[in-house]
Amino acid sequence: MVELITNVNSAVNGFVWGVPMLVLLVGTGILMTVLTKFFQLSHIGHWFKNTVGGIFKDKHVTKHTEAGDQSISQFQSLCTALAATIGTGNIVGVASALVAGGPGAIFWMWIVAFFGMMTNYSENVLGIYYRRRNSIGEWSGGAMYYLKDGLGSYKGCKHIGAILATLFSAFCLLASFGIGNMSQVNSIAANMTSAFSIPATVTGIVLVLVGALVIVGGLKRIASVTEKLVPFMAIAYVLGALVIFFANISHIGAVFTAIFKGAFGLKAVGGGIVGSGVKLALTWGMKRGVFSNEAGLGSAPIAAAAAQTNEPVRQGLVSMTGTFIDTIIICTLTGLSIVLTGAWQVDGLEGVAVTTYAFQKGLPFPAEVSSFILMLCLVFFAFTTILGWDYYSERCLEYLSGGNMKHVKIYRWVYILAVFIGPYMTVSAVWTIADIFNGLMAIPNMIALFALNGVIVKETKDFFERHERGDFE
Repeated sequence: MVELITNVNSAVNGFVWGVPMLVLLVGTGILMTVLTKFFQLSHIGHWFKNTVGGIFKDKHVTKHTEAGDQSISQFQSLCTALAATIGTGNIVGVASALVAGGPGAIFWMWIVAFFGMMTNYSENVLGIYYRRRNSIGEWSGGAMYYLKDGLGSYKGCKHIGAILATLFSAFCLLASFGIGNMSQVNSIAANMTSAFSIPATVTGIVLVLVGALVIVGGLKRIASVTEKLVPFMAIAYVLGALVIFFANISHIGAVFTAIFKGAFGLKAVGGGIVGSGVKLALTWGMKRGVFSNEAGLGSAPIAAAAAQTNEPVRQGLVSMTGTFIDTIIICTLTGLSIVLTGAWQVDGLEGVAVTTYAFQKGLPFPAEVSSFILMLCLVFFAFTTILGWDYYSERCLEYLSGGNMKHVKIYRWVYILAVFIGPYMTVSAVWTIADIFNGLMAIPNMIALFALNGVIVKETKDFFERHERGDFE
């Protein structure tokens, strides 16, 4: 029976996250890149100036809302989305991709991220464009709304849009317990036990208590916590990886050679194929890139819709920075650390053990200290993911319940209690749930992006025409 269940799970997971799904997700990014005339390159100056640069000087990006205003700042919406996006996949997932696909997987992560930025931009533009106020004055938006009100506005598509919106919300709600909750808790508990001999029960209780303090406070408390934790955890991890990078700078040429040769299945200097061949490098690189940055899943627009802005394009610019940070910066640094230290070739290592080996070998600290630094980053990555996905699932439940906020308040406690279950779930079961429902979320979202690409292009063109006329502050 166990073998039968395992085979069924493997078959379903393979169908959901097979090559056609990866091609569809990347293909959407390519389509939007072409339709917007390579927006992520042609407007790169404006993008950096008004996103990364805007964090330090633009009030539109960082300004907090008043106490009575239920929206959040653009920077808070970005941090909330990043909280859900930057998780164990950036540490464990990248390691798994390199072990299975070799250094070439890093190249295909870059490709996925480059086009994924436009997928992310597009869905977040739609998230703002079709959002609405709920019964308590908060902005509600996401794929379910642009499916119902956008796709559903086309002739003969009213019922199709409504059905797809319901399916997306249901899939997201179920996915939240996998990728957003139990898989993250499971990773925290397993690593706290292996590194510090802390029982899983103790970890579960602590996470339930701390999580409850944040989650019951709703969106504004979640946003307030994530805008502090996300930059801290990202910078701490990046600094650690950069130390490894510069300590091994003399080998960087060989590493990039291995990446490009592995990506295209070229012969290595000493003979043989680098990595595990181009097919494995491409498949694992694309899969891990998509799964890590979540571009195309339709989850990020839920956080973006809560931002204090009237400009869909402006929020799209801020939000697509998340894909850049998640994959181009964090996943790349994880990958380079693993390849520079040779961790991906050590027999018997898999998952987080690969990255742990890289940090232990690459950082100029005792092994225990290096392990502690990585474990601390992993805990923060996983915990903020729990917060971000709680918000996503709350908005989907709100949609499914017709805006009944009483159901949402009850659901928060169900989500918090699921945190306690996470440590006792098997790793394979948790990640199967995560993979399957994440993939199912993407299908209706991709349909919406294809159908509504005209809205995205029109909004983009209109925004920059007004910008050139000096219509903005």
